[in-house]
Amino acid sequence: MLRRVRHSLRQVLCLMARRPAVLCGAIVLSVLVILAVKFTCSRAKNVVAPARPPVRFFSAEAPVVDLYLGQLDQVERLRTMAEVSLIFFYAPWCAHSMAARQEVEQVAKKLSKQVQFVAVNCWWSQGKCRKLNRLYQYPTIHLFYRRFGPIDYKGPLVAPYVESFILRVITPLIYLPSKATLEEFLSDHESRVVGFFQFNSSPQPPGYITYLSSALQALKWDSHGVVRFGVVTSKQVAEAISVKDDETVYLHRTFNSSLIFPRQERNFTSDGICRWVFEHHESVVQWLQPPGTKSRLLERELNRGPALLLFLPYDPLASEPSALLQQVTDVAVRYHSCGSNASSVSLCCHSVVLAHSRTSVCEVCLSSWSSTGCLFPSAAQGEVLQTYVQHCCLHNLPVPVSAGCSNLLNSYSPFSQYSACCREVEPQLNQSEAKEEPRMQRDRPTPGAPPRAAPLQGGGITGLQCRTNKTLRFYVLDVALNWPLAVRLGASGTIRAAGVRSDAGRVFATIVNLKDEVHYVLQQIPAAGATLTESLEAFIRNFSAPYSVLQRHLVGEENTTEAERSDSHQQPPPPRRRLITELTTSSFLPFVMDLEKDVVLIYYTQWCGFCSALNHIFIQLARLLQGNSTVAVARVNVARNDLPWEFMVDHVPTILLFPRYRKDLSVKFPGDLPVTLPNLLHFILQHSRHTEKPEAACADGPGPSPVLRAEFVALQREVRALHHARSRLSQQLAQLWRDNRRLTFGTRSLEAQNAELQRERQSLEQQHREKSRQLGEAVKRLQELADTSENLLHENMLLKLLLRALKDRAEAGEQGDAERQEAEQKRSHMAS
Repeated sequence: MLRRVRHSLRQVLCLMARRPAVLCGAIVLSVLVILAVKFTCSRAKNVVAPARPPVRFFSAEAPVVDLYLGQLDQVERLRTMAEVSLIFFYAPWCAHSMAARQEVEQVAKKLSKQVQFVAVNCWWSQGKCRKLNRLYQYPTIHLFYRRFGPIDYKGPLVAPYVESFILRVITPLIYLPSKATLEEFLSDHESRVVGFFQFNSSPQPPGYITYLSSALQALKWDSHGVVRFGVVTSKQVAEAISVKDDETVYLHRTFNSSLIFPRQERNFTSDGICRWVFEHHESVVQWLQPPGTKSRLLERELNRGPALLLFLPYDPLASEPSALLQQVTDVAVRYHSCGSNASSVSLCCHSVVLAHSRTSVCEVCLSSWSSTGCLFPSAAQGEVLQTYVQHCCLHNLPVPVSAGCSNLLNSYSPFSQYSACCREVEPQLNQSEAKEEPRMQRDRPTPGAPPRAAPLQGGGITGLQCRTNKTLRFYVLDVALNWPLAVRLGASGTIRAAGVRSDAGRVFATIVNLKDEVHYVLQQIPAAGATLTESLEAFIRNFSAPYSVLQRHLVGEENTTEAERSDSHQQPPPPRRRLITELTTSSFLPFVMDLEKDVVLIYYTQWCGFCSALNHIFIQLARLLQGNSTVAVARVNVARNDLPWEFMVDHVPTILLFPRYRKDLSVKFPGDLPVTLPNLLHFILQHSRHTEKPEAACADGPGPSPVLRAEFVALQREVRALHHARSRLSQQLAQLWRDNRRLTFGTRSLEAQNAELQRERQSLEQQHREKSRQLGEAVKRLQELADTSENLLHENMLLKLLLRALKDRAEAGEQGDAERQEAEQKRSHMAS
């Protein structure tokens, strides 16, 4: 082996010594390969094709300057050509930009003579707009008034709203030439700002430009323009608001005293004026505009307390507010108008529900204060107060009472003097109760029934804010833009304002109390001859009353879709019986409170993994009870359906049983038992066998008792159900036994295969170890051969040197011999 290696090395060395061109060719070939690889890798960067150059975003007919190449340097030049400019930054791929394009074109066609409309493509990578600006959303609208700006528009991207905002930028100040116009300007319920500047001395008196800039800056914070700015140039007109000094800024307020800008305490700048106005202005009705995306606007406002949300039709281009909005504003003003005597409350009232009727209520009010405040009993002593009312007040009043008040004096009462006002109120029905009301009226016997009275009408709404702890905040939303939100809160498509037929005239009102996790819906929509004011006043008074008759609105999913409801006039589909009934908010109470059925109710959600794991058990239970007409299995999705508080649960899945004839004896499936089919059957039989019809227990007469007969029939049905269940269980056990036997044989075969694989693994490990040992020995041998070959190379070099020296010496000896022979020949020749 060592000799072969040495021989091969000698041949290679000889070949390299004889043919050095082979070595040079290999080196040149390697260099060429490296250059080719480098050239190929450098070409990989240019594989992606360059982006296509952008094209016009707006049509050529639109009066909009479209800078689709992102020429930001042209914007400043175009701004100088008009007094008011609108800059529309867009991205060609943005769906919101595409939707806003048509709205901007519509506004540009109307205001192109007054406003310069410019659109800039701020997405193209080679444009200056993309390089210099960092916009976080598209589209973005900036308005410039002369050199002032930018004024960022944050309202909805709808043509009327954009046009209204531009008109406010064009005329930020309203000129008030006379006292009549000033009174009309200040007659609005919202805050108004008036600046007094005399233009006699100079074309633009000092401070006027600052006041104008503050009006423009206010539009950044108030896109709806609730706070308006006016200017007075006549001293006689300014005296109507007690303003005498020039360069004065006056803030008019309705409830509190008006203010004048303190120039000694604050700097007279546009930012200072704007901040001072928004710190001290009064807002009766606040506009809300949810952006439609992820936002915390509603959460921030609703966390401040109970809120009255009013969805009204709104036209931002209307010269005067609509009649509905004016009615809402009047109600809000009277609600907040506490007056001078609002702080000195002379009555301390407490509401008591009468025991004989759930619709009767008495309000007892103290007519005097003590040093310790209200002397009414605590909540734990409410029965004592109710006893006082029944024995001291109601003996002089007819019962039931529709409406009656009496001031009584009782020497045995701990109160100095009190007044009792008793009346019947009609509770407001929720959706499920409203659907059941016609059936309940048909079933209720009419003779002797007490007449229903109108909703709570006592008391006024003026100054109600200062007479209740349930202070409301008024919010107005555009119904055309926020109708999906109204639908989620419980609105329907049939709710419309009086005298309005279009869909844009829909009206919806709701009170949301986020702290108590409830909200109430105004069910009484004004009729043809009524106004919204009466309904709103009754709605607010019922909410603010100590004993509120409002019912919590329950939001739930419907069983039928819109398509199914639209096709309801066609041939109905064949009835299909479901094993498990799916309940919703509207069908929950009628189904669960059915006195003829034992209802097994399962609470679940779609995101609950344990609920999905138990579905097969509930399906088996429903199949076993399918032939029993007195037991029903139902479920309700508590994530999509609101239920009354008394029917809520703290976790899912939860199983409740509502026995027939005794719905108040509902029981919960024990949490420490596993949810299995035998445990569920035992739970149902244990808690449903003792229920009987109440009137059956009082039956007398000869023969077997009806209770025993009913119990016997029920036991027979239960025995048949148990026999049927036993047969099913025996079949399932046989199938399980066969499956277990098949699995046993499969396990044995797998164990044999596993043993065989273990043996093969051991043999392979032994072979691996042997091969590793042989490979190690071969490596050692190769290392020895390499060392030997290296030694041989050294020896070969030494031999070559020796051979060369010997050859040189031999050649020198031969040359010396030749020279001696030649010298001898010469000597011999000369001698001869």
